[in-house]
Amino acid sequence: MPQDAFTLRYVARELNEQLTGGRINKIVQPNKDEADLIVYTGKRTEKLVLSTNASECGAYFDENETEVPLVAPNFCMLLRKHIQGAEILSVSLVGFERILLFRMRGSTEFATKERRLYLEVMGKYSNLVLCDEEDVILGALKTTSLDTSTKRMIFAGVKYALPAPQEGKVNAADRRALAEVLASPTSDLGRFLFTRIAGLAPVTAENIARGYTGGDLAEYVYEYIFSDMVCPCVVIKDGVPVDFSARGAEGGMPFGTLLEAETYYYTQKNRAKKFEGTRRRLVSAVNTAVKKQEKRLAQILEKQRECAGCEELRVKGEILTANLYALSRGMKGAELDNWYDGTRIKIALDARLSPSENAQSYFKRYRKQKRTIEILAPQEAETRTELDYLWDLAAALSSAETEEDLLSVEEELTQAGLVKVQQKRTKKRAEIPFRTFERGGFCIYAGRNNLQNDRLVRSASPDDFWLHTQRYHSCHVIVKTEGKEVPAEVLQYAANICARYSDCREDRVPVDCCRVKFVKKPKGAKAGFVTYSQFTTLAGIPQNL
Repeated sequence: MPQDAFTLRYVARELNEQLTGGRINKIVQPNKDEADLIVYTGKRTEKLVLSTNASECGAYFDENETEVPLVAPNFCMLLRKHIQGAEILSVSLVGFERILLFRMRGSTEFATKERRLYLEVMGKYSNLVLCDEEDVILGALKTTSLDTSTKRMIFAGVKYALPAPQEGKVNAADRRALAEVLASPTSDLGRFLFTRIAGLAPVTAENIARGYTGGDLAEYVYEYIFSDMVCPCVVIKDGVPVDFSARGAEGGMPFGTLLEAETYYYTQKNRAKKFEGTRRRLVSAVNTAVKKQEKRLAQILEKQRECAGCEELRVKGEILTANLYALSRGMKGAELDNWYDGTRIKIALDARLSPSENAQSYFKRYRKQKRTIEILAPQEAETRTELDYLWDLAAALSSAETEEDLLSVEEELTQAGLVKVQQKRTKKRAEIPFRTFERGGFCIYAGRNNLQNDRLVRSASPDDFWLHTQRYHSCHVIVKTEGKEVPAEVLQYAANICARYSDCREDRVPVDCCRVKFVKKPKGAKAGFVTYSQFTTLAGIPQNL
């Protein structure tokens, strides 16, 4: 349901009931399009989001934790100066406009003053404007300048003015004008209502038209818009909230109040948005590191190809040395017997050098290329190990299902230096727990990232079972035995978990299983890398969880 005047009327009423008399304890501005007011209502503390984002504009409560910039923006500081600690006097809809008015009373050392905060919910033109009791603007989230060609000026010191009325549209609260407009409607009633009545979104207009069965159209429209009846719900599709409505919807999840429906909808939407945003950021960091290592590996392989013929240089040097008597300075080449394979070999010579110097030149190039090959071998192994580690991180990101999964991978990426520490003020995060499962009375644990995988193995007992996919990247899984015999069904379930959180997309995934005492971590190995022996192989089925 768009945040049109029809919906905002109910929002304003419920906000007024819940927030009047409440006190603003804290103000934060997490991004350029949003200001959050932490309000103590006398019963509980609510986080009121005032959003001017084009796709999420509106006022609603949110349950998500907010990451706050270390340095507060200027508008946030202005709000703190004027309304932090203030009491909320009322919340109302301005006329039938898409504007919410928050009236507040705050005290300073010298006086008690009223402040007015206007939230204009108008898509990409949404704004948040702070005024004094005379409606003189003190500041705004989005300001205009004297150079801007506009009829409506928004900057400090200017008298606040409402947006110009929409041409050709009437105010629904004006019954006389409403009756005149609706005296001769067109066949497409929903479209007609949207284009002729201010403050209605297309979906609201369609809902009004759908419910009209005849009679006085103007009276019906007026009663529909200004009725106190509300049936809030959230529309769910495939388990995901896709919309909310003040008057009910087919297949909607009912809520007690419209604010509760909004809170659920926006909390879930913002959580999903944050989850995907974090995933994209981390995937981008891993992909950048992978490309860097792949480029390095390509350069190493190219140098190795260039040096692959070093033995031929040695052979030419030895043949030249054995035939010095037959050569002379000034020769540009020679064809000599190659006693290694019994053929004749053509050898290029530098005419400026003596035969002996030409032979030494070949030996020098041979030694240089041989040293290069010896140096490149460990570099190739190191690069391939780093690539394998990065692909393991990519697998962990692709299998992440919760915010905790992503946070655990982000922690590892930060420690590895692949992601910079986010410069935001947040609460200290508690240690993220392992994924936990239970089957047949046995506890089963799975790591969320390589750091957790190492910690999981270290915390396991020697007789516990350890599982990992064969030839694929996956989490480490531990089955706690507690000294008991583990049934095959439990091990199979653990193998399914391992397959589920792997980068293999087959129906059946080979999973190796052994006792923890046969799992070893080589000294200096990357996080999550182990060697193991005395194992059996199970067929993990990702879907069977």
